Amino acid sequence: MLAADKLQLQSALKQQATALKEKEFNLHHSNLMTVGTQAAVLAGLDITMFVEFSPASNGDWGEDVAMVPRALKFVYYIMIVTAFSANMIVVSHTTALSVLGAGCALRGPDGSMVTATDGLYEERKSVFAAFAVGLACTVGSVVVCVWLILHLEAALICMSIAIFTIVKIYQNYIRVYRRFVFDENETVNFDDIFNGPAAIQVVRSGLRTIQNTLTMSPRSSRKMESRNRTDVEEGHLDSNAPYLPEMNGATKRRGSKANSYF
Repeated sequence: MLAADKLQLQSALKQQATALKEKEFNLHHSNLMTVGTQAAVLAGLDITMFVEFSPASNGDWGEDVAMVPRALKFVYYIMIVTAFSANMIVVSHTTALSVLGAGCALRGPDGSMVTATDGLYEERKSVFAAFAVGLACTVGSVVVCVWLILHLEAALICMSIAIFTIVKIYQNYIRVYRRFVFDENETVNFDDIFNGPAAIQVVRSGLRTIQNTLTMSPRSSRKMESRNRTDVEEGHLDSNAPYLPEMNGATKRRGSKANSYF
């Protein structure tokens, strides 16, 4: 009975630890889905800026400065295509993480919740980096775009506003990052629980003995107990493996309390 109580306690502890790990999984999953949604919006904006944008021809600028609009168009289209590609990478990446990560966490083998949570935490770095590239190129393309469609005075003012926006975005990121940054070594983890008290490790012989003890007669149970002692002496069985000799007397009665533990 002590072995059964121990298994029940370990199972309850591991279930509670997994529930806490699930909260962390939901946090990372929600953050990635938020970034993926914003990247999808930016990707739609980028493809619109690529398809619908119709700058003036190079000849309208004059023969003396014909290379200026050509260079501006070259930079603009490179930036807008880069922004669209980066945002599509974010969308596809977050979609794969959502589908495969959730499937691993819920339907995977024992310990898959930890694997899925740690995987989302590591993959977030590449997702955030691609999103930053897409956002920077989207706003940066506006700096070039204004010179292709506006007059000098309006283009100068609009370019200043766009540059101010880029600087402000970067400053906000640095301020928020410094406000909420923490040492990764101080992060709460559950390794001590999963690898400690919640680590349910019962040898196959011990499980076989528990199952047989519930159904066999007292005489057969004594034989099984004697065989287990022999296995322990010969080193084939761990001395801590449960064989539950004290449950033999209760196995005669059906519906007894001994059966309720399993």
